[in-house]
Amino acid sequence: MRGLSVLLAAVMLAACGPSRPPSPPPATMATSPVIAALSASRAVAVAPRFDDSDPWEWSAVAPWHYPVHGVDVSKYQGDIDWTRVRASGASFAFIKATEGGDHTDDRFFDNWRGAAAAGLPRGAYHYYYFCRPAAEQARWFMDHVPRDASALPPVLDVEWNHLSRTCPLRPAAERVRAEMTTYLGLVTRHYGKRPLIYTTVDFYRDNELWRVKGYQFWLRSVADHPSNTYPEQHWTFWQYTGTGMVPGIAGDTDINVFSGTRDEWLLWAGVALPPT
Repeated sequence: MRGLSVLLAAVMLAACGPSRPPSPPPATMATSPVIAALSASRAVAVAPRFDDSDPWEWSAVAPWHYPVHGVDVSKYQGDIDWTRVRASGASFAFIKATEGGDHTDDRFFDNWRGAAAAGLPRGAYHYYYFCRPAAEQARWFMDHVPRDASALPPVLDVEWNHLSRTCPLRPAAERVRAEMTTYLGLVTRHYGKRPLIYTTVDFYRDNELWRVKGYQFWLRSVADHPSNTYPEQHWTFWQYTGTGMVPGIAGDTDINVFSGTRDEWLLWAGVALPPT
């Protein structure tokens, strides 16, 4: 990770950002009341002041070419000072809520409330296990994550549970996609927002997730740009490191970028306007 001066310079290069940014809703940038309100609530942070305990030497488009950065966290990040995270330049946070059909993250509610109190747009994610029916897991998530109009869309985290002692199953790709479709449909109807799909390179490839249509993707790629690791796949968020160092969080954490410009972020995150 580069220093603050490089990051500030990179923001000026944001016009060189993604080749396929998400299409903004039909609104005029100069007059949109959503932009005015979100700007007033500081939905876009200052240039991020992050570091990395194990930085990658990027040969293609580097993460700091994108102006909007954020974190994703779970209980493993311990106590988080969300005010410092916000002040350090994070523009959003995704927070682990549930796992499988019988586990909740120990720090979800503290993080959910803390991020909101700091004025940081936040969304919740569910870590999927293939030993429980999709409908059961959707109900578990919906029972524990409040319906909050100010929240970012919920996230379905699908990856191989290679370290699991109780659920190492690897179903066929057709079954994986069918379960995802069931889960995503139930959660969409409950929250009124289409969830994001978070995934990894091997899971995406093994299960041909390019066949899943109608949902935005959040892609992990810590050694290359997503355009190379996920060819032809449109993406909204890119998780570029798992060893990030963010003020307010002790130890390593994941850091992500949004695929568009600051104005596109304001429009995309319009659902995340904090309550007044």
